[in-house]
Amino acid sequence: MPFVKNIKTSAYFSRYQVKYRRRREGKTDYYARKRLTSQAKNKYNAPKYRLVVRFSNRYCTVQIISARIQGDVVLTQASSKELPRYGIKHGLSNWTAAYATGLLVARRALTILGLADKYEGVTEPDGSLTLTEPLGDDEPRPFKCFLDVGLKRTSTGARVFGALKGASDGGLYIPHSEKRFPGYDPESKELDTDLLSGYIRGSHVSDFMESLEEEDEERHKKQFARYLADDIESDALEGIYEEAYEKIREDPVYHPTEKTKDWKAESKKYKQTKLTYQQRKQKIADKIAAFKAGQAI
Repeated sequence: MPFVKNIKTSAYFSRYQVKYRRRREGKTDYYARKRLTSQAKNKYNAPKYRLVVRFSNRYCTVQIISARIQGDVVLTQASSKELPRYGIKHGLSNWTAAYATGLLVARRALTILGLADKYEGVTEPDGSLTLTEPLGDDEPRPFKCFLDVGLKRTSTGARVFGALKGASDGGLYIPHSEKRFPGYDPESKELDTDLLSGYIRGSHVSDFMESLEEEDEERHKKQFARYLADDIESDALEGIYEEAYEKIREDPVYHPTEKTKDWKAESKKYKQTKLTYQQRKQKIADKIAAFKAGQAI
């Protein structure tokens, strides 16, 4: 019998399923994950940490995670939901909020590890590229992790690099370059540090507020309604962010939010207790009696 090549048709590919469920669902890039989790054999089972940055429609979440055979283990995490405690109440998913969240998770991790006093990072960010250097032979080395962007596009100026910059300025050692920060010119291969410093202080938001107020006042009132409700003008934003960074450095420890109600007692009000067999029989008999009484009338 002559050789017949098995040609895969469109019907085959329409039924084909890749190996991993999360790859099918478009949730995990396993090519990137393998390289972020696999550790060199001469590291003797030392955990390999990664800075995981994820965005929802309203918030930014940054976690420091290491992979084990049992699954991922979170060292610590921070969310932009916590930023109102430091004075940042609006725009909790923009570039500056991502920077603040990255700074918060860095200071929180170093506090847990007892390295906060040794590695302060960049206390006055000026937009320049600064990598955390080891202090010396007798001192502990800086905490090292790698950026995990997930499925996010890594275009120049993306918000994930705002979280990266915040964590790096917070004292973590994250290998990176300046090529993906706002203000980098690929032709001249130089970084506009003034522009990046403005992004860190939220000047791009304040500039947009000013331009929108001049061009379209109705849209300005609609776009920044929550800012205006709290009497926050464009010229006050930079001061709010700078003050928030100082507060984050003073107290990066997580504080759980205070619950306004005892939700356990509240939910028990509506919980139906399980009836016994005799109670169920009696309930049915009462329904039959009520039905017969209604017919008799």
